[in-house]
Amino acid sequence: MKKVINTPKAPAPIGPYNQAILVEDTLYISGQTPIDPSTGKLVEGDVKVEAEQCMQNLKAILEEANMTLENVVKTSIFLKDMHQFSQVNEVYGSHFNPDTAPARETVEVANLPMFVNVEISMIAVKW
Repeated sequence: MKKVINTPKAPAPIGPYNQAILVEDTLYISGQTPIDPSTGKLVEGDVKVEAEQCMQNLKAILEEANMTLENVVKTSIFLKDMHQFSQVNEVYGSHFNPDTAPARETVEVANLPMFVNVEISMIAVKW
């Protein structure tokens, strides 16, 4: 059975989806963009500021599901410009222990919702 996970500590979905779905012990988190949940607006700043907001939104959803970043087994990062990879990687990497970091792919895309520079999704498992 699937359980819908939503929290006001992360941005409300901007379409017909939920922030996350929990199936048994696996949490599938929808891609998070750099929207500040307290204002509903995009954060202002460079791609590092955007990436940090994405991570904060993801952490809030994990927390709602009684998980942490240590439970994350897979992430997907979508970038508008692959030239920003090192900046996003720096922010992303600051949230994980390199020895236990999840599997990941990073892809460049033509565009993202609301024309943001970065979007990140995750899959986490309860131990």
